[in-house]
Amino acid sequence: MLVALGFLMVATFMYLVLAKRATPVVGLILVPVAFGLFAGAGTDIGSMVLDGIESLAPTAALLFFAIIFFGIMIDVGLFDPLVRLILRLVDDDPARLVVGTAVLAMVVSLDGDGSTTFIITTSALLPLYLKLRVSPIVLTVVAGLANATMNIIPWGGPTVRAASALGLSPSDVFVPMIPSLIAGLIIVLLFSLHLGVLERRRLGKLVLTSEPLLAEVGSRGWGVGTAPGSSSGGGGSAGGDADAPSEVGQLAGGLDPNRATLRPKLLPFNAALTVALLVVLGLDILPIPVLFMVAAAVALAVNFPRVADQSEAIARHSSSIVSVVAMVFAAAVLTGVFQGTGMVEEMALWLSGIIPDSLGPFLAVITGLLSIPFTFFMTNDAFYFGVLPVLTETAAQYGIEPVEMARASITGQPVHMQSPLVPAILLLVTLAGVSLADHHKKVLWRAAIVSVAMLVVGVLLGQIPLG
Repeated sequence: MLVALGFLMVATFMYLVLAKRATPVVGLILVPVAFGLFAGAGTDIGSMVLDGIESLAPTAALLFFAIIFFGIMIDVGLFDPLVRLILRLVDDDPARLVVGTAVLAMVVSLDGDGSTTFIITTSALLPLYLKLRVSPIVLTVVAGLANATMNIIPWGGPTVRAASALGLSPSDVFVPMIPSLIAGLIIVLLFSLHLGVLERRRLGKLVLTSEPLLAEVGSRGWGVGTAPGSSSGGGGSAGGDADAPSEVGQLAGGLDPNRATLRPKLLPFNAALTVALLVVLGLDILPIPVLFMVAAAVALAVNFPRVADQSEAIARHSSSIVSVVAMVFAAAVLTGVFQGTGMVEEMALWLSGIIPDSLGPFLAVITGLLSIPFTFFMTNDAFYFGVLPVLTETAAQYGIEPVEMARASITGQPVHMQSPLVPAILLLVTLAGVSLADHHKKVLWRAAIVSVAMLVVGVLLGQIPLG
């Protein structure tokens, strides 16, 4: 019964969101509560939800202060030189812009943090998308695919989880999968080129100049509702109301070359602070939420010494903070009910039980294929610490090594990172002002192709056994 309820709960949530019958926040709260009560949780559902909130509280803190930190860096002009460089390279070609988005997202993804990648990529490139009339959904698709594919780097999360769950070295899991990673990135670039060419054909050549672009975008406060080819409406974290300033408009306006928040004399300090933050983040010396809390406080104190200016700096990014943090805590309801009712464990046991003996030698490939939907519907922790050990124990009976199962299991990450359970993707669609449902319609099938391609390359090179 719990197995059926688990799958039905996920299906109900996905239908409501994709059909725009409910926003993700509403769906993430009401659907799990209803199914949890039906599963007999009773008043215990309160403790289940609190357990979920406790597990995701550090993530909420990370996103809260990461948005503040990088929002300040945007305000003070740290990324303006990068925008001007991209303007020169893009010229008047939407296809170059889209491919450049993929490359930038891949490079920034080396820090292993999706939220950082999306904040930097969106802040640098969204004004260009709006000016060129390229759909912001293209930005979310390309940036989401690039970051998701890079997510298998050891410090990205899933590789470490898979290695930890099976008692392996992360390097033994990741290094042999580098060819698969390269293949996935090439496919992402091809998708980007294709999307860019489609936008070029739709829009044609446009005249673009650098300084007027930033000033015009900032003065008009364009939102997604005013960009041809984009969408607004239910299911998104930020609306597309053309008559009201949106987070997109605020972000674009934040790149106005004449804005009062610029701190050109502090550019070396802000650059050094950002580099130091990313270096310490990579060294894993302190918890990431603590790092961003400290960095945000330092950035506020140095760039805005007056208390009133500090409060104003935080308020400028409040809408984005509220949307993302609310989504994180709403997701905690789903994860809490999943874990508390035992649905995750029962689904894992059911899955291992339905695999016939004849398919046993193919369990590594089966695990790779199952990782695509399973990591979308559940957290990485639930999959790697709940499902993967069960499958690995079964696979051992057929001579399949745990490290081979771990490699197969990480190939589903391009799809996993598009899940509404991943706070970073919620941040991306919020900043870009697009609907999560519209993002999913464009990105999920492409992400599935990237995942399958990575799995196929792993099989062809012998890193993942086939039979």
